[in-house]
Amino acid sequence: MILYLLSVGFVSILAQVVVLRELNVAFFGVELIYILAIAGWLLSTAIGALVGSRARPATRSGVGRLFVAFSLLMPADVVFIRSLRAVSGGIPGTFLPFGVQLLGLAVVLAPMGVVLGLLFRRVAILYISDADPLTLGPTNGRAAPKPTRTLAGAYAIESAGGLLGGLVSTVFLALGLQNFAIAVFCSAAALVAVLATGAAASARDRTRQIAFAVLVLVIVLAAVSSRVDRSLTRINHPTLVASRDSPYGRITLTRQGGQFVVYENDAIAFETQSVAAEELVHVAAVNAPSLARILVLGGGIEGAAAEAGKYGAVRVDVVELNPVLISFAKEHLPPAGWAMLTEGSMTLFTTDPRRFVKNTGVRYDLILIGAPDPASGQANRFFTREFFEECEKILSPGGVIAFRLRSSENVWTPFLALRNSSIVKALMEVFADVVVLPGVTNVVIGSGAPLSRDGALLGARLRDRGVATRLVTPEYIEYLYTNDRFAEIARRISDTRIASNTDARPVCYKYSSMMWLSKFFPGIITADVGSSDDPSGRGAVFFVVCAAAAGAVISRRRAGFQRVFLAGYAGFAGMVLETAMILHYQVRSGVLYQNLGILLTAFMAGLTLGAAAIPRVTRSRPEKLLSSKRICGTCLLGGFLVLALAFVGLLRAGYPTGLLAVSALLFFCGFLVAGVFAYASLLGLGGQKAMVGPLYAADLIGGCTGCVLGSMFLIPFLGMEQAAGLTLLVTLVALLAV
Repeated sequence: MILYLLSVGFVSILAQVVVLRELNVAFFGVELIYILAIAGWLLSTAIGALVGSRARPATRSGVGRLFVAFSLLMPADVVFIRSLRAVSGGIPGTFLPFGVQLLGLAVVLAPMGVVLGLLFRRVAILYISDADPLTLGPTNGRAAPKPTRTLAGAYAIESAGGLLGGLVSTVFLALGLQNFAIAVFCSAAALVAVLATGAAASARDRTRQIAFAVLVLVIVLAAVSSRVDRSLTRINHPTLVASRDSPYGRITLTRQGGQFVVYENDAIAFETQSVAAEELVHVAAVNAPSLARILVLGGGIEGAAAEAGKYGAVRVDVVELNPVLISFAKEHLPPAGWAMLTEGSMTLFTTDPRRFVKNTGVRYDLILIGAPDPASGQANRFFTREFFEECEKILSPGGVIAFRLRSSENVWTPFLALRNSSIVKALMEVFADVVVLPGVTNVVIGSGAPLSRDGALLGARLRDRGVATRLVTPEYIEYLYTNDRFAEIARRISDTRIASNTDARPVCYKYSSMMWLSKFFPGIITADVGSSDDPSGRGAVFFVVCAAAAGAVISRRRAGFQRVFLAGYAGFAGMVLETAMILHYQVRSGVLYQNLGILLTAFMAGLTLGAAAIPRVTRSRPEKLLSSKRICGTCLLGGFLVLALAFVGLLRAGYPTGLLAVSALLFFCGFLVAGVFAYASLLGLGGQKAMVGPLYAADLIGGCTGCVLGSMFLIPFLGMEQAAGLTLLVTLVALLAV
């Protein structure tokens, strides 16, 4: 059963990586779907654990059949996700109706989660059943009977399997293994576990034969996985040239006629015949009194680098984040375009733009931020006050910074006004003068020196520099500054009450998510959630604290509920802190997708150690057993207090929390989550089998709640510090249940 438990944890983590990456692509990289998917995964797994309590008794043959079912579901999920738009009759490139999206999520997540929940419950029961029914140690009356195997032990072994799965997913990502190939490997791993462990004697041959037959099919699928992968991608991209998974998402390149279109997570990033780069580069460049050196942060391949290179002997440094995008440009885009990026006065850097800005010692006259729209946590980090402060340090006196925001030319909805205002106000807190130009795309320009509002003067400057353009002409620039929308935008931003967008409080991300939801529910556009004093986050805090207080009071009166409450608390507090820590790492370092496996591995390592260590710590003489457990429980919850305070301290001190520091925090967080879970499972040691489903489900439901509240309410509305502060309040309340 130990191998089975390890296998459950191993395939669970790998399956999460595969399914979440596929969903991220299928829904155009919208992180709200990503959050809902994580919550749905946890919830469906909890349902599986609870449903298993009413199923027939656990058997080895039944466990084997569940592994076989999982191995079939894994590639089937990938096929279904990639064909969802075609099956639903959706138009390529458009969002499916929200109900169809949720139904698709349910079809993908429910079967997989239920199977994994059933697997853990049944394997854990079999693991506990294999225990010595007598005692540990001497039976001379001084040692109370204890089962040699507990739910905490099963949880520790499953977490160790998850740790291994996290390591393998990281290695696969570093080796460039494609997502569909990882799905096939995950299926094979589940089948190998069945063949290596065997089934019950009465059904051994049948179970093993089925597993072996399916494994043969999986091996054949693995041999042709690259061709199958390409065929599945062609469902949504009939003119496919190339597609490859990267540490930052899936890059897909299509070609029709002479036009190349680049997709990132199936959302159009750019196309080669667009004039969009002109709007950013030349409108910003005319505001710079001199142009000796230009920095292009993203968007270089789109055309921003080529447009910046039109200014004669200007030195242009181009920074691109994704190496796969660079590789595609070199292999497939027209040679002239690639030559422009690598020859003459152009220098190409493949690194994180924030890291480059922080570490470069060069000063620039113009900084162009060509990052995608801040519709995700990854992109939002290029539109925060802290990033603007870093850019200001490398600007020459009188230098200019510029970026673009997708907008609306004539009407700004409340959410659009709030999102754009939060970003512009962050820029205003760093630069003395800021201008926002109207259009379907707003160009935002900032400088430490006064900026001209004379469109005729700026247009003449473009004419004098002799730059050849297709869209941005002197007349076009004059129009931008003289139409009535120019003054209207300035007034709208000034009148909008909203906090500035920062690393620790990414308010822009919240309104980007609300804008996405408004595509399906237009009525929420008029919702009053906009002011900086928005009560929504505080309402969520009040609700959570009251629910925790009620649970703690009930726990004092009902011992059985005490276990469930503490397991749910551990899942909730752990997920809120884990979400805040991972988002903080993403904001500060920008390599979340590349190092996510390492971060999850650190968390799983903490889970493993916590679940394994706490049962040993609580062993003592019978007369001190209750006291020992209460001390242990109090210390564990006190650990959450220390962890939350430490994280808040790091945020306020501005400490550069890198991979090692965040991994250490996540390890400690995982240790506490598993420690509290183990502590709850050992309260009144009897009844281990009966508590497998309820405790595991409570842990997952608590994690699901923490994921949704933390990502959608607490962090966007209140900020990371306040989200961590909520765990302090909930922990203080939960101490009543110890």
